[in-house]
Amino acid sequence: MGYKVSEHQWHNEQIAERVIKALRKNGFEAEYYGSSEAVVEAVDELISPGMSVGIGGSVTLQELNIPEKAAEKGAEVLNHNVPGLEPEVKLEIRRKQLTSDLFLCSTNGLTLDGHLVNIDGTGNRVAAMTFGPKQVVVIAGVNKIVKDEEAAFQRIRFEAAPKNNKRLNIPNPCASTGTCEDCAGKTRICNIYSVIRKRPSVTNIKILVVGEDLGF
Repeated sequence: MGYKVSEHQWHNEQIAERVIKALRKNGFEAEYYGSSEAVVEAVDELISPGMSVGIGGSVTLQELNIPEKAAEKGAEVLNHNVPGLEPEVKLEIRRKQLTSDLFLCSTNGLTLDGHLVNIDGTGNRVAAMTFGPKQVVVIAGVNKIVKDEEAAFQRIRFEAAPKNNKRLNIPNPCASTGTCEDCAGKTRICNIYSVIRKRPSVTNIKILVVGEDLGF
């Protein structure tokens, strides 16, 4: 009896295939990986001793233990998410990420027509995604795939932003209500709205789509 693909796996592969084709049409490099283990191996091959690796704020990267694995390879890991860092140290790390050899991050939404949709509080992640690093690699679970840009922003406001506020223990309204309240306080994390529709002309961006749910 042959191996039977589950309906979930079948659906993930079909949707991912459409996204990969759209991303490539838009000038991005794009690959699909069926498991976390496979994508971690692919990222590991991109890291070499002594290179600088910027880490964008990403639950996906944390779940895959990529910052730790980069350090094990002997890379200079630029991770402003390390607990206990002073604000001025975090800021300096964010600036260094903009000129890193390799910048790793995820995306808040990936549309079927191959657009990357993001909302940032500080802007270092979306800035590094578009210009500066020698290589940008975006890792996205299939849970990030949505129909279009409107659906992507809805997903961010309804799911990603509240969960990130809760994770970071930031006292914004959505951390209590579970949905975006369009707050206006100093601690607001939804300040920069970004859509990358085509590959930036001088930035190499590779998107690795994973057939699992990862991150927020």
